[in-house]
Parts: sequence; C-alpha cells; structure tokens
Amino acid sequence: MVYLIVLLLLIGLGLLWLARRRRAATGLPPGRVVSIDTEHLGRFERSLYDPTLNLAGRPDYLVERLGKLVPVEVKSARAPFGPYPSHVLQLAAYCALVDAIYGKRPSYGIVKYADRAFSVDYSLSLENELLDLLAEMRRAEHHKPDRSHESVSRCQACGFHQICDQMLE
Repeated sequence: MVYLIVLLLLIGLGLLWLARRRRAATGLPPGRVVSIDTEHLGRFERSLYDPTLNLAGRPDYLVERLGKLVPVEVKSARAPFGPYPSHVLQLAAYCALVDAIYGKRPSYGIVKYADRAFSVDYSLSLENELLDLLAEMRRAEHHKPDRSHESVSRCQACGFHQICDQMLE
C-alpha cells in the first residue's frame, strides 16, 4: 500500500514537472489563461472591439497574472534581434483593446516567436504611436495606397487585392 502511494506521488510530481516545462516552452507568463484564440484547434473566441477606436482584434492568449491581464501574440517565425515594429504595434492594439473592454490597462504584453519571447512595455509613448497610426490609417481609407513591395505572395495576401490596380501576378 505504501508503495502505491509513493508511486502515485511520483507520477503526480512527474506530471506537474512536465506541465510546467510545456508551459515554459509556450512563452506564456505564469498565471491563469483567460482566453485563447486558436483556430487550428477549432476554438473561436469573439474578437475584442472598441467602438471609440473603431478597432477589433484578439490576442492569441490573454493571461491573468496578479490581477493584471497580459496579451500574448504568438508568431511562428524565428525571432529577430528585437520584435518587429509591426508586431509591437499589433501588441499595442491588443493592450488598448484589453484596457477598453476589461477596464484593466496592461503594463506590458508579450510577442512570442518560435525560439524567443519579448516583453513589450505598454507605455504612453507606445499608446500614442498606436493612436497616430490609427489616425493615419483612417485618413488613408479614402485613397488606395501605392504598392510598397515587389513580392507576389505578399500581394496576393493583401486586403486590397481585389480592388488594387497595381497587382503583381
């Protein structure tokens, strides 16, 4: 009987160790996962939407840690030396949405690449950069921007592909 208890205890400790190791590999901070946006698992959560900013989106993970919410964006590519500016602004958008919807301003978010994660402070300067970019995008909605690349695959994935007069094919 004692051997069975010891065996069950060892199995439990092994499973706990394995779970912690797998979580560390995801790049998620410690805390409770509040939401997951994982289409490939068939799990769909509603997008966050802020009518004031007219902005919608959903981070891949939203983790609650010590009463604060931390958005996590997962990228499949290997990490650059620092997070790409577009990824930082995407994360800033998620921080703004979390603040608007949950009334809890995140102090930071995480961009997780295949081999490394970056913590990004959601500072007032980053928030202002996001607001400036959104204002610029709103102004640009009234005219089609010129193509800024020579990549056929990027062209085909563009949201303006159907109406563009500069398509690469």
